[in-house]
Amino acid sequence: MTALDCDVLVIGGGIVGMSTAYAITRAAPGTRVTVLEKEAGPARHQTGRNSGVIHSGIYYRPGSLKARFAARGAAEMVKFCAEHGIPHEVTGKLIVATERSELPRLHGLVQRGRENGIPVRELGPAQIAEYEPWVRGLAAIHVGTTGVCDFGAVAARLARLAQDAGASVRYGARVRTIGRRPSAVAVRTADGTVLRARALVNCAGLHCDRVARLAGDDPGMRIVPFRGEYYELVPSRASLVNGLVYPVPDPAFPFLGVHLTRGIDGGVHIGPNAVPALAREGYAWHTVRPQELAGTLAYPGSWRIARRHWRYGAGELRRSLSKRAFTDAVRRLLPDVTADDLIEAPAGVRAQAVLPDGTLVDDFLISQSPRIVHVLNAPSPAATASLPIGREVARRVLETLGAGRVRGAR
Repeated sequence: MTALDCDVLVIGGGIVGMSTAYAITRAAPGTRVTVLEKEAGPARHQTGRNSGVIHSGIYYRPGSLKARFAARGAAEMVKFCAEHGIPHEVTGKLIVATERSELPRLHGLVQRGRENGIPVRELGPAQIAEYEPWVRGLAAIHVGTTGVCDFGAVAARLARLAQDAGASVRYGARVRTIGRRPSAVAVRTADGTVLRARALVNCAGLHCDRVARLAGDDPGMRIVPFRGEYYELVPSRASLVNGLVYPVPDPAFPFLGVHLTRGIDGGVHIGPNAVPALAREGYAWHTVRPQELAGTLAYPGSWRIARRHWRYGAGELRRSLSKRAFTDAVRRLLPDVTADDLIEAPAGVRAQAVLPDGTLVDDFLISQSPRIVHVLNAPSPAATASLPIGREVARRVLETLGAGRVRGAR
């Protein structure tokens, strides 16, 4: 039998991959773990390109993985940041209704928050002003457990903790091929290195469906990338926002709408919108990868999304192409803002799993095949929920190895 290089290979060095490696080393000390990340460092994509919000879990269907893991993960993330000196703050947030048609949905969020065990406070216009003097709305709810942190720093610390426990992290290691045998999984990287392990975990984010197919598995979905574009307030106007302010989300779409986020650095980020990206790492309109774009356009689910949500998509596209339109969206919450107050900020890309019928996968999606665990849908609030997600993935892969249960997983 060919010697194995490690027990578990983890593909992907974002916060979920690093959390998984950390969880394995804690649950089964001595398990040999190797993380393969194609970039030169951790957290270069979804983890490091978001608004840094620690989500409470109020939005998500009771009993879903998102609801369970976000509520638990938010508390754990705050504790982790405090223990390891990572910048963070529990700010609370407002979800604000600006039109009467939004009031039933706002009340629905109150009920959902209670079902998920999240304390919320209902506010009228005068009470909104107590939290956010420059924000206008008909009604709002205050969610006290929401906060902000530096998720990139969290991923880097998880990587260091895993390495301290014996894991190996290899950067610049792009996976090209995956081979499977009854007793092992083999991976070849772009530089020709071959690594063999007893099991593999796919945490490849924007490329997770492609990695699943490399392994010979049909993921049953496809990642359709959506770019989220941000602005930030000029420093002289940052005092317009004290904390976090969100609109009432559209339940037909998994995006939360353009919101206001005072980050740990004191700056105020505004966004994101959600427009189709022309590449999986398409952080600007001019970033086009023809093969990836062709794959998206050839997927039936992409066209079914377009037919089903074309009005919503047209609005998002207009806000992407017109700063004035984006500003108008912001002014619904923050009337005093002008286009001159907004400056462009780095964009992110959401790895959204889409089924062939055009359904946007709404929950975290984790699947298994012999010797492999695939994380196939882990967009927001995956960073918030990364510690419990990592334990869940570790539990599954260690059961595959016969290494027992993961400490703290339920």
